[in-house]
Amino acid sequence: MKKILVLGLALMLNMVATAQDQMQEGVLMAKQTMASDNEQMNAQLKAMGDSEATTYFKGTKSRSETSNPMTGDMTIIVDGEEKQMLMLIDQLGVGKKYILQSFVPSEEDLKSVTVEKGSETKTVMGYECQQYIVKMKQNGQDVEMQMFTTDKISASSHNTTAMGDQVEGYPLYFVMKMNQMGASIEVTSEVTEIKQESVSDDKLSLTPPEGYTKMEGM
Repeated sequence: MKKILVLGLALMLNMVATAQDQMQEGVLMAKQTMASDNEQMNAQLKAMGDSEATTYFKGTKSRSETSNPMTGDMTIIVDGEEKQMLMLIDQLGVGKKYILQSFVPSEEDLKSVTVEKGSETKTVMGYECQQYIVKMKQNGQDVEMQMFTTDKISASSHNTTAMGDQVEGYPLYFVMKMNQMGASIEVTSEVTEIKQESVSDDKLSLTPPEGYTKMEGM
């Protein structure tokens, strides 16, 4: 019995230690759901279904892939050192397009963003995450976000680039509220799996792949 207890305690301590060390390389799986207070809009969102995102990361670089039968495929690659972001879009009617740009927000952009460090914490996948409350304007619309971030994941996130260095850590959970066509929409994203494994440098390249053309006007 004593050996079993010791073994159990060692396993628990190992899990805690693993959760507290900063992970430099691995894969995150996240589930994203959308809902609206408008019945017609809500029906459309339900028809689209939930989205699943896979994020590969190494150091401050990350690659997030999402796929949806209704909206197509989107890949966002962020290089935290180069301060560059590559967006790959593959949609019916649009084709394969890419956008490559700096994600450093201008002073004008930052004027439309307010960030408040909250008093709450939330445990996600064993990581204690810090609350941030963000309010910003996006395409003329008010957007409110509540996110919980951890400093135990080294990657840069495309969800925090618009906030400069006002948000610390990688968001493992966030809720975003916005208004579109007179309807309120709430987007919830939560990381559901974290795996520590090697990631190929090719996945994190900022060079657009063959078959993709530059998005006009970008």
